[in-house]
Amino acid sequence: MTIITTRDGTELYTKVWGEGRLVVLIHGWPLSSDSWDPISLHLANNGFKVVAYDRRGFGRSDQPWKGYDYDTLSDDLADVMKETGVEGDAAIVGFSMGGGEVARYMTRHQGKGVTRAGLISSVVPFMKKTDDNPDGVDEETLGGMVAGMKEDRQKFMRGFLKDFFGVGALSHPVSDAKLDWAWGLCMQAGLWPTLACANAFANTDFRPDLPNFKVPTLVIHGTKDVTVPIDATGRAAAKGIAQAELIEYDGEPHGLFARQEEKLKSDLTAFLQR
Repeated sequence: MTIITTRDGTELYTKVWGEGRLVVLIHGWPLSSDSWDPISLHLANNGFKVVAYDRRGFGRSDQPWKGYDYDTLSDDLADVMKETGVEGDAAIVGFSMGGGEVARYMTRHQGKGVTRAGLISSVVPFMKKTDDNPDGVDEETLGGMVAGMKEDRQKFMRGFLKDFFGVGALSHPVSDAKLDWAWGLCMQAGLWPTLACANAFANTDFRPDLPNFKVPTLVIHGTKDVTVPIDATGRAAAKGIAQAELIEYDGEPHGLFARQEEKLKSDLTAFLQR
């Protein structure tokens, strides 16, 4: 475990596993780097140096009042890469909200040191429904999330995680223990960072960032993702990124790292080893 201090003094909890080519894994909302652990271990055992860190406000990192916009979050990513010794030939992979850090890093930091990128169930390029983004999530749904968290965040997250993993009345694809584990990760985050980051990923338009992906990019998305709909995000990202490869997980929801752990390990490793 390493504590990395960012340019504005925020301390980020960081794990560095393995040796070899650098892969930086950026977690989703409202989890922590622990959500990457099975993937991190697999990659570390297959010749990669894996860096996974808790985003500011989440997990074991500091919870400052400011800095939950994507410019600052991409600066945090740059600081993590610098402090963990990236000089080149690195991959950056973002899950869900973490895809936004990848996209903004490619613009704000010109993709420095990056030779491959990954967007897994990512919010890129634009999650919110607008006149020119009709497949996005409507304002009422996004507003309901905020209201639910303010009223009873603990209860809201129980329901959110069921959609996240595709749990229904007749479908229980993950164990109760895994749901409890994920809920515990959500509760590590502060209320304010949770709300502020929800605003950031719901309202940030990454479409202008897409031309700045100058490297091979793997896009993986579930076709039944109700949390981050594939038409507005995964398919649109693959269409807008010049060197993108899209892999659709048929019938799968948002939480692919739990629902399709072995397939995700295989697809990601194959992409990184090319």
